[in-house]
Amino acid sequence: MFQSLPRDERGVADRSWDEIEPYYTDLAHRPLSSGSVHEFLKDWTLLAEVMDETFSRLHVATTVNTADKEAERRYHSFLDAIFSCAEEAEQVLMRKLLESGLVPEGFEQPILRMRAEAEIFREENLTLQVKEHKLSTEFDRIIGAQTVSWDDNEQTVSQLRLIYQKPDRSVREAAWRTALTRQLEDRSSINDLWRQFMDVRMQMAGNAGFGDYRSFRWKELLRFDYSPDDCLRFHEAIEAAVVPAAARIAERRRRLLDVEALRPWDLDVDPLGRPPLVPCSDVAELGGLTAGVFRRLDPCLGDYFDTMLREGLLDLENRKSKAPGGYCTEFAVAKRPFIFMNAVGVHDDVQTILHESGHAFHTFERSGLPYYRQRRVGMEFAEVASMSMELLALPYVSEDEGGFYSKKDAARAAIDHLERNILFWPYMAVVDAFQHWVYENPSAAIDPEACDAQWAGQWKRFMNWMDWTGLEEELKTGWHRKLHIHQLPFYYVEYGLALLGSVQVWEKSLAGRARALADYRKALALGGTVPIPELFRTAGAQFAFDEASLGSAVALMERTIQGLPDE
Repeated sequence: MFQSLPRDERGVADRSWDEIEPYYTDLAHRPLSSGSVHEFLKDWTLLAEVMDETFSRLHVATTVNTADKEAERRYHSFLDAIFSCAEEAEQVLMRKLLESGLVPEGFEQPILRMRAEAEIFREENLTLQVKEHKLSTEFDRIIGAQTVSWDDNEQTVSQLRLIYQKPDRSVREAAWRTALTRQLEDRSSINDLWRQFMDVRMQMAGNAGFGDYRSFRWKELLRFDYSPDDCLRFHEAIEAAVVPAAARIAERRRRLLDVEALRPWDLDVDPLGRPPLVPCSDVAELGGLTAGVFRRLDPCLGDYFDTMLREGLLDLENRKSKAPGGYCTEFAVAKRPFIFMNAVGVHDDVQTILHESGHAFHTFERSGLPYYRQRRVGMEFAEVASMSMELLALPYVSEDEGGFYSKKDAARAAIDHLERNILFWPYMAVVDAFQHWVYENPSAAIDPEACDAQWAGQWKRFMNWMDWTGLEEELKTGWHRKLHIHQLPFYYVEYGLALLGSVQVWEKSLAGRARALADYRKALALGGTVPIPELFRTAGAQFAFDEASLGSAVALMERTIQGLPDE
């Protein structure tokens, strides 16, 4: 029966639930024993892959063109007619396996995750999940439509990032103010969406028997290895170990720019007055040079990226009506990743494609696991896969190695990347601390003005080295411009934890690249078959939240920066 499952690019997007349900019914009624469980898991995998790939392709279509009404209609039709039914049917199969007491080898972690999913599942939340997906699509539509007139041309807000690198401070300021003015025009629309997001999330938590959304979301995100209190401890460690280093970086920039105070439009310009780093002329060259970086780093990784280029699995350029940000998703049937980003011709494009390629390599490496649920990985380690790749590839961005830049500019790029990583930890703490406040205080946080005040307060705690005088409205609405807060609640601390792990992986590579890469790929290939701390250990890192670990990582990064030529 399962051989007749549609496993082409369209999947089950245009099928009715009546056509899909028999596959779930077949599995639900099968006798389950130690002798039959592997055949059961094999067929369940075939079905889960089809459903997953259908969802991914439909979602991708809405992000590559947020103005495509047909793509939006098909996505919403799938959510309304199939998604909820499939989620409920998946729960039946999970309960069947859990009640059997069977734990196949390599399935200990998937069973743990299934048990948590089964405990919080409520049928009445399915319609709320659909609503949340639709609200997320609307958020993308609002952001994707944000364009401005600059030099008599219509440009996206993202494209103004090129202007932020101009040496003329007045031009940078004008571009920054133009972008923020346009973004503030959507303030009321985003606030309206926020209230709806909050209402949906509070309902979901209540339906599942939780007194607060944070506890519900913690379990939904399958966080078994750390608690909210660990995150708060991580914030304190960042405040102690990283904020002083970030302030040193900011003060050095201020002195080199010879300005009285750093303003938001002073962060992307080269402090020594050099022209902006231009990695390539277009996205075709971006893809080709990136492929060369990976071939030199590791031939297998190079082959993976060449496959993506050959099969058209990258959408790189920024354009009007394209959703913001970047991501890597998986087409589970094809066992292929897909990279989405918004390249505009700046150095950040290099870091983004290296980052998302790390996710892509994770997809390739774990695809050898036989069962779908073994391939699901907590984002804490999934981000180690991506953030490690940014660091491991640093030596190969030089033209001497066939990369993007001259040797001098490659050193400049490395300094920029390491400094930005240090600066990232405080920003991550702002985002995460803000979200903890939101869901600890939902009756206050449903008011966007209270969120504005809280964001500004957290910013001053962790990012007080920048001058926002006269820009109070722009500062306090910064949470509007962080899509994770709206679309992926509590998904951000993973980046901070993963960055700490990634610096440790990179440190290992400085002592021996081949061994570090072998350990990295070995950890990726484990998928979700072992706990997060074991994945970190396999990759050569420790899963940590403490000030000492952060301090050691920051010290290595600062020493490396000081040892690189910056002239």
